[in-house]
Amino acid sequence: MNNEKYVIRAGQTAHDEYALDLSPEIAGWEWSSLRVVALEAGASVTVPGGEAEFLVLPLQGGCAVEVDGRSYEIAGRESVFTDITDYIYIPRHTDIRVSSKEGGRFSLPGAKATRDLPVRYCPRDEVQVGLRGAGPSSRQVNNYALGNDLETSHLLATEVLTPGGNWSSYPPHKHDEHNDVERVLEEVYYYEVRRGDNDTEGFALQRIYPSPGHDIDVCTEVRDGDIVVMPYGYHGPSVAAPGYDLYYLNVMAGPAEDSVWLMTDDPHHTWVRQTWETQEVDSRLPMTPME
Repeated sequence: MNNEKYVIRAGQTAHDEYALDLSPEIAGWEWSSLRVVALEAGASVTVPGGEAEFLVLPLQGGCAVEVDGRSYEIAGRESVFTDITDYIYIPRHTDIRVSSKEGGRFSLPGAKATRDLPVRYCPRDEVQVGLRGAGPSSRQVNNYALGNDLETSHLLATEVLTPGGNWSSYPPHKHDEHNDVERVLEEVYYYEVRRGDNDTEGFALQRIYPSPGHDIDVCTEVRDGDIVVMPYGYHGPSVAAPGYDLYYLNVMAGPAEDSVWLMTDDPHHTWVRQTWETQEVDSRLPMTPME
């Protein structure tokens, strides 16, 4: 098992205002990154520009983002399980300041950029929300930088909400070759788990296994705030334990200049998609408003 190499537990990279700080160097790759800023009420943090483009994507709470002499108000949301959110795109080499009157947690999914693009505020109605799968494979997908109007250099970012007991990121799939049907994309999974009755802590399970030419073997329990890095291999399922709804933020980036998400299923399991035609989508979905 490679769990120790690819699984990073909550708090392991924390420092200062950062609850999570996953750089490409820590991940052991070149393109994808993720930071989570945690601010007390009235607090602020300066985020220096670098080679990465990134989003300011609220997980909980709202904030103001000061950039290039202008301030953008990001309304945010109560939690990832209650709503989608507005957000802002920040290009490379751009310093910002994030402040929050009420306090909150704000993710900064990022990717090494090769183009200079403008700052762009994105209202919540630009988020592409859809339901994927059926039966016990039902889940909700919220696209923030994938298949919508936001132009990025290399960054792809999406959220997945999975009701307790369901299998997500399924059938297992990969994106570790560059061809007509696939792109090379380094991927981060950042997890939050909704607490159960009596405020009990929940968990989920994550699997990654070898794809042709890529040796990787991860099978792990994940809890709130954990991350798993996926440089290659078939990944899935992400299994939400019964009674505990699962959220994960996917951050992807790679060397291709077209910034598209192309993947292929494990051919042993792709037949599962056909079964969805005769099953209903889980009635617990959508978990948040669709627009």
